Amino acid sequence: MKNPFVIKSYESKDLFCDREKELSMMLTNCKNNSDMTLISQRRMGKTGLIFRLFDEIRTIHKELSTIYFDIFATKDLNDFIKMFAEATIRAFPAKSSIGTKLMTFIKSLRPQFSFDNLTGEPQLQISYQTVHEKEYTLRGLFEFLDSQKSHIIIAIDEFQQIREYPESNMEALLRTYIQQTHNLTFIFSGSKRHIMSDIFTNNNKPFYSSTSFLTLSKIPEDVYFNFIRGLFERNGRSIDDESISFILEWTRCHTYYTQQLCHTVFAEGPTDIHISNVKKSCEQILEQGESSYLQYRQLLSQNQWNFLIAIAKEGHVTQITSSAFLQKYKIGTPSSSKRLVEALIEKGIINQDISLNGSSYSINDVFFSHWLERI
Repeated sequence: MKNPFVIKSYESKDLFCDREKELSMMLTNCKNNSDMTLISQRRMGKTGLIFRLFDEIRTIHKELSTIYFDIFATKDLNDFIKMFAEATIRAFPAKSSIGTKLMTFIKSLRPQFSFDNLTGEPQLQISYQTVHEKEYTLRGLFEFLDSQKSHIIIAIDEFQQIREYPESNMEALLRTYIQQTHNLTFIFSGSKRHIMSDIFTNNNKPFYSSTSFLTLSKIPEDVYFNFIRGLFERNGRSIDDESISFILEWTRCHTYYTQQLCHTVFAEGPTDIHISNVKKSCEQILEQGESSYLQYRQLLSQNQWNFLIAIAKEGHVTQITSSAFLQKYKIGTPSSSKRLVEALIEKGIINQDISLNGSSYSINDVFFSHWLERI
Protein backbone atom coordinates (compact mmCIF):
# COMPACT_ATOMS: atom_id res chain seq x y z
CA MET A 1 0.00 0.00 0.00
CA LYS A 2 1.34 3.41 -0.97
CA ASN A 3 2.14 5.74 1.91
CA PRO A 4 -0.47 8.55 1.81
CA PHE A 5 1.59 11.03 3.83
CA VAL A 6 3.45 12.88 1.09
CA ILE A 7 6.89 14.28 1.95
CA LYS A 8 8.05 15.07 -1.58
CA SER A 9 6.35 17.93 -3.39
CA TYR A 10 2.67 17.44 -4.28
CA GLU A 11 0.62 14.48 -5.51
CA SER A 12 -3.09 15.27 -5.35
CA LYS A 13 -5.61 17.45 -3.55
CA ASP A 14 -6.85 14.42 -1.57
CA LEU A 15 -3.43 14.14 0.08
CA PHE A 16 -3.06 17.89 0.61
CA CYS A 17 -4.10 19.42 3.91
CA ASP A 18 -6.20 22.58 4.01
CA ARG A 19 -4.81 25.94 2.72
CA GLU A 20 -8.27 26.61 1.26
CA LYS A 21 -8.20 30.30 2.21
CA GLU A 22 -4.75 30.81 0.69
CA LEU A 23 -5.69 28.84 -2.41
CA SER A 24 -8.79 30.95 -2.97
CA MET A 25 -6.81 34.17 -2.58
CA MET A 26 -4.15 33.02 -5.03
CA LEU A 27 -6.74 31.92 -7.59
CA THR A 28 -8.41 35.31 -7.39
CA ASN A 29 -5.07 37.03 -7.96
CA CYS A 30 -4.28 34.78 -10.92
CA LYS A 31 -7.61 35.45 -12.59
CA ASN A 32 -7.21 39.20 -12.03
CA ASN A 33 -3.58 39.44 -13.15
CA SER A 34 -2.28 40.48 -9.74
CA ASP A 35 1.32 39.52 -8.96
CA MET A 36 1.99 37.88 -5.59
CA THR A 37 4.79 37.46 -3.08
CA LEU A 38 4.52 34.18 -1.16
CA ILE A 39 6.67 33.90 1.96
CA SER A 40 6.98 31.12 4.49
CA GLN A 41 9.43 29.45 6.79
CA ARG A 42 11.28 26.63 5.02
CA ARG A 43 9.30 23.41 4.56
CA MET A 44 6.04 25.02 5.61
CA GLY A 45 4.44 23.99 2.30
CA LYS A 46 4.75 26.98 -0.03
CA THR A 47 5.95 24.91 -3.00
CA GLY A 48 3.23 22.34 -2.38
CA LEU A 49 0.68 25.17 -2.31
CA ILE A 50 1.91 26.44 -5.68
CA PHE A 51 1.54 22.94 -7.16
CA ARG A 52 -1.91 22.65 -5.54
CA LEU A 53 -2.82 25.97 -7.20
CA PHE A 54 -1.53 24.77 -10.57
CA ASP A 55 -3.49 21.52 -10.18
CA GLU A 56 -6.65 23.53 -9.57
CA ILE A 57 -5.92 25.71 -12.61
CA ARG A 58 -5.35 22.71 -14.88
CA THR A 59 -8.59 21.11 -13.66
CA ILE A 60 -10.99 24.05 -13.52
CA HIS A 61 -9.39 27.12 -15.08
CA LYS A 62 -8.06 25.69 -18.32
CA GLU A 63 -7.92 29.14 -19.89
CA LEU A 64 -4.79 29.72 -17.78
CA SER A 65 -1.35 28.18 -18.35
CA THR A 66 1.37 27.67 -15.74
CA ILE A 67 5.16 27.69 -15.49
CA TYR A 68 7.15 26.84 -12.36
CA PHE A 69 10.89 26.94 -11.72
CA ASP A 70 13.05 26.93 -8.61
CA ILE A 71 16.15 29.13 -8.72
CA PHE A 72 17.68 27.99 -5.42
CA ALA A 73 20.59 26.31 -7.23
CA THR A 74 21.23 29.18 -9.68
CA LYS A 75 24.31 31.36 -9.40
CA ASP A 76 23.85 34.10 -11.98
CA LEU A 77 21.74 35.53 -14.80
CA ASN A 78 22.89 32.81 -17.18
CA ASP A 79 21.57 30.09 -14.82
CA PHE A 80 18.32 32.01 -14.37
CA ILE A 81 17.69 32.17 -18.13
CA LYS A 82 18.53 28.47 -18.50
CA MET A 83 16.09 27.48 -15.72
CA PHE A 84 13.40 29.76 -17.12
CA ALA A 85 13.76 28.42 -20.68
CA GLU A 86 13.79 24.77 -19.59
CA ALA A 87 10.71 25.28 -17.40
CA THR A 88 8.91 26.93 -20.31
CA ILE A 89 9.71 23.99 -22.59
CA ARG A 90 8.38 21.56 -19.97
CA ALA A 91 5.19 23.59 -19.58
CA PHE A 92 4.18 23.49 -23.25
CA PRO A 93 4.22 20.20 -25.19
CA ALA A 94 6.15 20.42 -28.48
CA LYS A 95 3.04 19.56 -30.53
CA SER A 96 0.86 22.23 -28.91
CA SER A 97 0.31 25.59 -30.56
CA ILE A 98 2.47 27.45 -28.05
CA GLY A 99 4.99 24.61 -27.95
CA THR A 100 5.57 24.77 -31.71
CA LYS A 101 6.14 28.52 -31.61
CA LEU A 102 8.33 28.15 -28.51
CA MET A 103 10.69 25.67 -30.15
CA THR A 104 11.07 28.02 -33.11
CA PHE A 105 11.93 30.84 -30.71
CA ILE A 106 14.34 28.70 -28.68
CA LYS A 107 16.16 27.48 -31.78
CA SER A 108 16.70 31.10 -32.82
CA LEU A 109 18.93 31.39 -29.74
CA ARG A 110 21.21 28.68 -31.20
CA PRO A 111 21.19 26.50 -28.06
CA GLN A 112 22.86 23.16 -27.51
CA PHE A 113 20.28 20.55 -26.52
CA SER A 114 20.87 17.59 -24.23
CA PHE A 115 18.55 15.38 -22.19
CA ASP A 116 18.71 14.33 -18.56
CA ASN A 117 19.65 10.65 -18.33
CA LEU A 118 17.15 9.97 -15.57
CA THR A 119 14.15 12.18 -16.37
CA GLY A 120 14.54 12.59 -20.10
CA GLU A 121 13.80 16.29 -19.71
CA PRO A 122 15.52 18.75 -22.08
CA GLN A 123 18.54 20.69 -20.91
CA LEU A 124 19.77 23.82 -22.65
CA GLN A 125 23.13 25.44 -23.03
CA ILE A 126 23.07 28.89 -24.63
CA SER A 127 26.30 30.67 -25.48
CA TYR A 128 26.57 34.42 -25.02
CA GLN A 129 29.24 36.78 -26.27
CA THR A 130 28.16 39.77 -24.16
CA VAL A 131 25.98 40.66 -21.16
CA HIS A 132 23.71 42.48 -23.59
CA GLU A 133 22.96 39.18 -25.35
CA LYS A 134 21.86 37.60 -22.06
CA GLU A 135 19.54 40.50 -21.30
CA TYR A 136 18.17 40.37 -24.84
CA THR A 137 17.39 36.65 -24.43
CA LEU A 138 15.63 37.19 -21.10
CA ARG A 139 13.55 40.03 -22.52
CA GLY A 140 12.75 37.85 -25.53
CA LEU A 141 11.40 35.06 -23.30
CA PHE A 142 9.10 37.46 -21.46
CA GLU A 143 7.91 39.05 -24.71
CA PHE A 144 7.30 35.66 -26.32
CA LEU A 145 5.16 34.42 -23.42
CA ASP A 146 3.33 37.74 -23.12
CA SER A 147 2.34 37.55 -26.80
CA GLN A 148 0.47 34.24 -26.46
CA LYS A 149 -3.33 34.06 -26.31
CA SER A 150 -3.30 32.02 -23.09
CA HIS A 151 -2.84 33.95 -19.84
CA ILE A 152 0.24 32.49 -18.15
CA ILE A 153 1.04 32.18 -14.44
CA ILE A 154 4.79 32.11 -13.74
CA ALA A 155 5.97 30.96 -10.29
CA ILE A 156 9.61 31.63 -9.39
CA ASP A 157 10.54 29.72 -6.23
CA GLU A 158 13.29 30.77 -3.79
CA PHE A 159 13.27 34.17 -5.46
CA GLN A 160 15.60 35.67 -2.83
CA GLN A 161 18.44 33.83 -4.58
CA ILE A 162 18.74 36.71 -7.08
CA ARG A 163 20.42 38.67 -4.27
CA GLU A 164 23.35 36.23 -4.56
CA TYR A 165 23.93 36.92 -8.26
CA PRO A 166 27.04 38.83 -9.31
CA GLU A 167 24.84 40.99 -11.57
CA SER A 168 24.03 43.97 -9.36
CA ASN A 169 21.20 45.11 -11.64
CA MET A 170 19.22 41.85 -11.52
CA GLU A 171 16.25 43.24 -9.59
CA ALA A 172 16.01 46.32 -11.80
CA LEU A 173 16.35 44.21 -14.95
CA LEU A 174 13.59 41.79 -13.97
CA ARG A 175 11.30 44.56 -12.77
CA THR A 176 11.75 46.46 -16.04
CA TYR A 177 10.80 43.47 -18.19
CA ILE A 178 8.01 42.22 -15.92
CA GLN A 179 6.21 45.55 -15.64
CA GLN A 180 6.00 45.70 -19.43
CA THR A 181 3.99 42.47 -19.64
CA HIS A 182 0.19 42.39 -19.75
CA ASN A 183 -0.62 38.71 -20.12
CA LEU A 184 1.59 37.25 -17.39
CA THR A 185 1.01 36.91 -13.65
CA PHE A 186 3.97 36.27 -11.36
CA ILE A 187 4.28 34.43 -8.06
CA PHE A 188 7.53 35.27 -6.26
CA SER A 189 8.06 32.66 -3.58
CA GLY A 190 10.78 32.66 -0.94
CA SER A 191 11.80 31.27 2.44
CA LYS A 192 14.21 33.97 3.67
CA ARG A 193 11.71 36.43 5.07
CA HIS A 194 14.15 39.28 5.75
CA ILE A 195 15.50 39.25 2.19
CA MET A 196 12.09 38.82 0.53
CA SER A 197 10.68 41.64 2.63
CA ASP A 198 13.54 43.92 1.65
CA ILE A 199 13.07 43.14 -2.05
CA PHE A 200 9.36 43.95 -2.01
CA THR A 201 8.84 46.45 0.82
CA ASN A 202 11.98 48.62 0.67
CA ASN A 203 10.96 51.80 -1.16
CA ASN A 204 14.49 52.11 -2.54
CA LYS A 205 14.26 48.79 -4.40
CA PRO A 206 12.80 48.18 -7.90
CA PHE A 207 10.07 45.72 -6.79
CA TYR A 208 8.77 48.02 -4.03
CA SER A 209 5.00 47.71 -3.55
CA SER A 210 4.58 45.79 -6.82
CA THR A 211 2.82 42.69 -5.46
CA SER A 212 0.26 41.52 -2.94
CA PHE A 213 1.65 39.59 0.05
CA LEU A 214 0.73 36.14 1.31
CA THR A 215 2.52 34.67 4.32
CA LEU A 216 2.01 31.01 5.15
CA SER A 217 1.62 30.20 8.81
CA LYS A 218 0.99 26.84 10.45
CA ILE A 219 -2.14 24.88 9.59
CA PRO A 220 -4.62 25.08 12.52
CA GLU A 221 -4.18 22.15 14.89
CA ASP A 222 -7.81 21.02 14.75
CA VAL A 223 -7.74 20.96 10.95
CA TYR A 224 -4.52 18.95 10.87
CA PHE A 225 -5.88 16.63 13.59
CA ASN A 226 -8.87 15.65 11.46
CA PHE A 227 -6.74 15.37 8.31
CA ILE A 228 -4.32 12.93 9.99
CA ARG A 229 -7.11 10.78 11.42
CA GLY A 230 -8.97 10.69 8.11
CA LEU A 231 -5.90 9.79 6.05
CA PHE A 232 -4.96 6.92 8.37
CA GLU A 233 -8.53 5.60 8.44
CA ARG A 234 -9.01 5.79 4.67
CA ASN A 235 -5.93 3.63 4.34
CA GLY A 236 -7.01 0.92 6.74
CA ARG A 237 -5.34 2.14 9.93
CA SER A 238 -6.72 3.38 13.23
CA ILE A 239 -4.96 5.95 15.40
CA ASP A 240 -6.03 7.18 18.82
CA ASP A 241 -6.47 10.81 19.86
CA GLU A 242 -3.46 10.76 22.18
CA SER A 243 -1.18 9.75 19.33
CA ILE A 244 -2.40 12.48 16.98
CA SER A 245 -2.08 15.13 19.70
CA PHE A 246 1.47 13.98 20.43
CA ILE A 247 2.38 14.11 16.72
CA LEU A 248 1.17 17.70 16.40
CA GLU A 249 2.85 18.79 19.62
CA TRP A 250 6.19 17.12 18.80
CA THR A 251 6.29 18.49 15.23
CA ARG A 252 4.96 21.88 16.38
CA CYS A 253 2.32 21.62 13.66
CA HIS A 254 5.02 22.37 11.07
CA THR A 255 3.87 20.94 7.75
CA TYR A 256 6.94 19.02 6.59
CA TYR A 257 7.82 17.54 10.00
CA THR A 258 4.21 16.54 10.67
CA GLN A 259 4.05 14.79 7.29
CA GLN A 260 7.44 13.13 7.88
CA LEU A 261 6.47 11.74 11.28
CA CYS A 262 3.11 10.48 10.00
CA HIS A 263 4.89 8.99 6.98
CA THR A 264 7.30 7.12 9.29
CA VAL A 265 4.51 5.87 11.56
CA PHE A 266 2.54 4.62 8.55
CA ALA A 267 5.65 2.96 7.08
CA GLU A 268 6.21 1.01 10.30
CA GLY A 269 2.96 -0.79 9.51
CA PRO A 270 0.87 -1.20 12.69
CA THR A 271 -2.87 -1.47 12.01
CA ASP A 272 -3.79 0.03 15.39
CA ILE A 273 -1.52 2.97 16.19
CA HIS A 274 -0.88 4.04 19.77
CA ILE A 275 1.46 6.48 21.49
CA SER A 276 4.20 3.86 21.84
CA ASN A 277 4.29 3.44 18.04
CA VAL A 278 4.59 7.18 17.53
CA LYS A 279 7.40 7.58 20.07
CA LYS A 280 9.28 4.70 18.47
CA SER A 281 9.07 6.52 15.13
CA CYS A 282 10.33 9.73 16.76
CA GLU A 283 13.39 7.88 18.04
CA GLN A 284 13.97 6.38 14.61
CA ILE A 285 13.86 9.80 12.95
CA LEU A 286 16.38 11.30 15.39
CA GLU A 287 18.74 8.33 15.02
CA GLN A 288 18.62 8.57 11.23
CA GLY A 289 19.28 12.30 11.32
CA GLU A 290 22.14 12.26 13.81
CA SER A 291 24.99 12.12 11.28
CA SER A 292 23.66 15.21 9.45
CA TYR A 293 23.03 17.04 12.73
CA LEU A 294 26.65 16.47 13.75
CA GLN A 295 27.74 18.22 10.56
CA TYR A 296 26.36 21.47 11.97
CA ARG A 297 28.83 21.13 14.85
CA GLN A 298 31.71 21.27 12.38
CA LEU A 299 30.32 24.34 10.61
CA LEU A 300 29.56 26.51 13.63
CA SER A 301 31.65 28.25 16.24
CA GLN A 302 31.45 27.08 19.85
CA ASN A 303 29.37 30.15 20.78
CA GLN A 304 26.94 29.56 17.90
CA TRP A 305 26.59 25.89 18.86
CA ASN A 306 25.90 26.74 22.51
CA PHE A 307 23.37 29.36 21.44
CA LEU A 308 21.54 26.77 19.31
CA ILE A 309 21.34 24.40 22.27
CA ALA A 310 19.87 27.21 24.37
CA ILE A 311 17.19 27.98 21.77
CA ALA A 312 16.40 24.25 21.42
CA LYS A 313 15.99 23.72 25.16
CA GLU A 314 13.61 26.69 25.34
CA GLY A 315 11.66 25.63 22.22
CA HIS A 316 11.30 29.25 21.21
CA VAL A 317 12.67 32.49 22.67
CA THR A 318 11.03 35.89 22.57
CA GLN A 319 13.57 37.82 24.65
CA ILE A 320 17.04 36.92 23.40
CA THR A 321 18.59 39.83 25.31
CA SER A 322 16.82 39.30 28.63
CA SER A 323 19.08 38.82 31.64
CA ALA A 324 17.23 35.61 32.57
CA PHE A 325 17.99 33.99 29.21
CA LEU A 326 21.57 35.29 29.04
CA GLN A 327 22.43 34.13 32.55
CA LYS A 328 20.67 30.76 32.33
CA TYR A 329 22.68 29.70 29.28
CA LYS A 330 25.82 31.86 29.85
CA ILE A 331 25.29 33.63 26.52
CA GLY A 332 27.24 36.75 27.39
CA THR A 333 26.05 40.29 26.68
CA PRO A 334 22.85 41.41 24.90
CA SER A 335 24.94 42.59 21.95
CA SER A 336 26.66 39.21 21.59
CA SER A 337 23.26 37.48 21.72
CA LYS A 338 22.04 39.73 18.90
CA ARG A 339 25.12 38.96 16.81
CA LEU A 340 24.68 35.23 17.32
CA VAL A 341 21.02 35.20 16.33
CA GLU A 342 21.66 37.38 13.28
CA ALA A 343 24.43 35.04 12.08
CA LEU A 344 22.28 31.94 12.58
CA ILE A 345 19.31 33.52 10.81
CA GLU A 346 21.60 34.37 7.89
CA LYS A 347 22.77 30.74 7.78
CA GLY A 348 19.13 29.61 7.69
CA ILE A 349 19.37 27.64 10.93
CA ILE A 350 17.23 29.87 13.14
CA ASN A 351 13.83 31.23 12.14
CA GLN A 352 12.46 34.59 13.22
CA ASP A 353 8.69 34.89 13.48
CA ILE A 354 7.49 38.49 13.59
CA SER A 355 4.08 39.47 14.96
CA LEU A 356 2.42 42.45 16.62
CA ASN A 357 3.75 41.10 19.91
CA GLY A 358 7.35 41.15 18.73
CA SER A 359 9.80 38.53 17.48
CA SER A 360 10.09 34.87 18.39
CA TYR A 361 13.13 32.74 17.57
CA SER A 362 13.24 28.99 17.04
CA ILE A 363 15.34 26.41 15.20
CA ASN A 364 14.14 25.87 11.63
CA ASP A 365 14.56 22.10 11.67
CA VAL A 366 12.15 20.77 14.29
CA PHE A 367 13.81 17.34 14.44
CA PHE A 368 17.25 18.93 14.87
CA SER A 369 15.79 21.03 17.69
CA HIS A 370 14.57 17.90 19.49
CA TRP A 371 17.97 16.26 19.02
CA LEU A 372 19.71 19.31 20.51
CA GLU A 373 17.37 19.27 23.52
CA ARG A 374 19.08 16.05 24.65
CA ILE A 375 22.57 17.53 24.83
